[in-house]
Amino acid sequence: MSQIHHLPPPLPAAYRALPQRSVNERLAQSAALAPNSAMTEAATALGMTHGDLARYLSGAIPEFAGLRSVSKFGTGQSNPTYQLDADSGIYVLRSKPPGVLLPSAHAVEREFRVMAALADTAVPVPEVLHLADAADSPSGRAFFVMRFLPGRIFWDPALPDLRAPDRAEIYDAMNAALAALHDVDVTAVGLADYGKPGNYFARQLDRWRGQYLACVAVPDPAMVAIIDWLGAQMPAEDRRVALVHGDWRLDNMIFDAHAPQIAAVLDWELSTLGHPMADLAYQCMQWRLPNHGDMRGLGGIDRAKMGLPTEAEYVAAYARRRGLGQIDDWPFYLVFAFFRLAAILAGVASRAAAGNASNPDMARKYGAAVPVLADMALGVMRDGVDG
Repeated sequence: MSQIHHLPPPLPAAYRALPQRSVNERLAQSAALAPNSAMTEAATALGMTHGDLARYLSGAIPEFAGLRSVSKFGTGQSNPTYQLDADSGIYVLRSKPPGVLLPSAHAVEREFRVMAALADTAVPVPEVLHLADAADSPSGRAFFVMRFLPGRIFWDPALPDLRAPDRAEIYDAMNAALAALHDVDVTAVGLADYGKPGNYFARQLDRWRGQYLACVAVPDPAMVAIIDWLGAQMPAEDRRVALVHGDWRLDNMIFDAHAPQIAAVLDWELSTLGHPMADLAYQCMQWRLPNHGDMRGLGGIDRAKMGLPTEAEYVAAYARRRGLGQIDDWPFYLVFAFFRLAAILAGVASRAAAGNASNPDMARKYGAAVPVLADMALGVMRDGVDG
């Protein structure tokens, strides 16, 4: 059985906990949620008229005909996402946002490419139909179109409306899909050049440190301490490379309407070639986030009574599926996951301040979550992890 290495390196000065805010960003792509009052007629928000969009899609997608309405999903933050109702069916369009963007952010082109590449693998993804680059797009912004998938999206990771056996099966399905993703032969699916192999955490630390510092006027001292700690505690390169999702969590998945099976994994904007522990640790942040308010995790609930796995059980199941032994440096992977998410949310808040966030009110809440996530990272640095 795989074991988690529990001993944390020394912690710098401890920092206070701050009120907890939302850290969930979602593409609301579920038949149960669409259309609803959160959606508004939004063709002009895409930077083009309804007629221009209809003509473009009719020429670009052979089956597409009769665009009737364009409705914006209200929850997406990074890349604005729209439901397209047409005579030929229901589709989803995902676009880059307007305004000045941070380098390498909002990579809808990468989302399209990776989902197309995974179409014939064991990893469930939506069917992608067309990618419009900025030069050809009527809006001047890149976007892609995929087929709408009905099903269930679970917003509360405690799954309060399900029976205990079903909760266990949902988590096992997530675990199996993550292992399948990390087992994908990237060369066979045409993704060998999808990222730089090796030194993943060092490169990612440099990337997110740079993006965080670029979007804040005054860096949070806690974030600076975390950056320094991660640099000092960087694990030795182990040459493990896999296709990583970058945002692996329950509400980035559509589940079958009647069974605990994943119909599609969504939101591939942050995918790359990287270290598989990055995805696993990112999801395992959920065991520490509280299950109240806007920030929904599994902290503070009776997981055994609910039929939910512990973090150690979830990690061990993943390791068994992939034939791994002991997982060392687990505190580092968790601290990095908290830091990376905090840096992402700082960027979302920065876009809100600049006036080009997809959902400005929620974006400001995400900004308030940054010190909360930093405090959680400091807690792992100080105390390590529970079994």
